Amino acid sequence: MSESSSVRPDAAHHVSPFHRAKGEPRFPGGPAPDPAGSHHERRIRSFQPRRSRVTTGQAEALERLWPQWGLDIDGQRVLDLDELFGGRGMPVVLEIGFGMGEATAQMAAEDPGTGILAVDVHTPGQGNLLGLAERAGLTNVRVANGDAIILLREMLPPASLAGLRVYFPDPWPKKRHHKRRLIQPEFLSLAAPGLAPGAILHCATDWEPYAEQMLEVLTAHPDFENTVPDGGYAPRPGFRPLTRFEGQGLDKGHAVHDLLFRRK
Repeated sequence: MSESSSVRPDAAHHVSPFHRAKGEPRFPGGPAPDPAGSHHERRIRSFQPRRSRVTTGQAEALERLWPQWGLDIDGQRVLDLDELFGGRGMPVVLEIGFGMGEATAQMAAEDPGTGILAVDVHTPGQGNLLGLAERAGLTNVRVANGDAIILLREMLPPASLAGLRVYFPDPWPKKRHHKRRLIQPEFLSLAAPGLAPGAILHCATDWEPYAEQMLEVLTAHPDFENTVPDGGYAPRPGFRPLTRFEGQGLDKGHAVHDLLFRRK
């Protein structure tokens, strides 16, 4: 979704955000519009940045909290995840694509001993998750802005993640766009080195053909094994909340499939 450059005068609950001169950053000290810079290579993308309107509350959360809890995926350094989460020695799970962050905040609240590194390119969602974390007093959430591929490939130490979550990624339903789907053999090979042995890769989708593709490529990949003894889909685990997006899919009659595979 492209960003509209105009805001109605009566839309007081939305911001541009904050009046700024041409060329000034959208959020000074906040998420960068192109964090990877020269690392931004030409390749097929599995996501489309959505710079939609940001509410005043989301903008204020980005301004105040990004320096403390935000991270630009610039591809220029290797992260120390223990330092990133305050030196508490907690296991860290990477979540790719969190929407508006409601489910992420709920999972963080219910499991305060696990750090969640949540990656997305949706600016309103980034601000919303930061605001949710602050209001709930959560200290185990960090928000990353940019391309998760660059994060996995260049910024994570080997075997540093306790898990990887990919919930309801874009299904790219048209056949000519299937190459854009995130869960592909190449992605799994990229993600595997960053996962500790026994770490769980958890995917969920309400798009049946994509679920079938996920199951096929995960089952065939040598670095992962299905946690379901007889193969197939897993029951929805209790720690994954029922999201608003998921509820809308269920209302439309979509079947939701969970896949839980273990890093060998």
